Amino acid sequence: MSPQPPRPLRADAERTVRAILEAAERVLSTDPAATMEQIAEAAGVARTTVHRRFATREALVEAMTRWAARRFHEAVLAARPDAVPPLVGLYQVTANVLRVKIDWGFAMSRPAPEGSEVARVHADVREVCDEMFRRARDAGLVRPDVDLDWARRVYYALVHEAAQRRSDDVEALAALVVDTLLRGVGRPDAGWRTS
Repeated sequence: MSPQPPRPLRADAERTVRAILEAAERVLSTDPAATMEQIAEAAGVARTTVHRRFATREALVEAMTRWAARRFHEAVLAARPDAVPPLVGLYQVTANVLRVKIDWGFAMSRPAPEGSEVARVHADVREVCDEMFRRARDAGLVRPDVDLDWARRVYYALVHEAAQRRSDDVEALAALVVDTLLRGVGRPDAGWRTS
């Protein structure tokens, strides 16, 4: 007999879990060594409530990481990069992802174990980004000779650095990332040539 899938949480239990996850993100972002008791206090629940939902601190961190990965995936798909003009898609994906990375920086920085749900989410997002960059190249936003894998890695690094600013103006950060990616920081007449 196959195991039954876990039953969905009641709405109040779901709110409690979300409050714990959000409190854990806030607390652990400030103090990565924070205790379950500190997290419970920040969430406004008893320590036993946290332990009932998450048996160990590691289980809580894993749940946070999965939660953040799902928000990350939803943010990328919500931008609909396959259905809008490539520049619009690139900008919207960037803004959406920055919101998640700013709000869930601790959880988003956790490594994704091979074969985990988080690793699968990141692989799916990578495929979406690869297609987004192919569309950008085909639309003339990037040079036809650009190594798209390298461009995606540079883009990820720019998004990561922008998220470190923790600015409330996500739209401006997204514009900065996209502008830096597409135009760089050098002058067009600087004269540098590799060939």
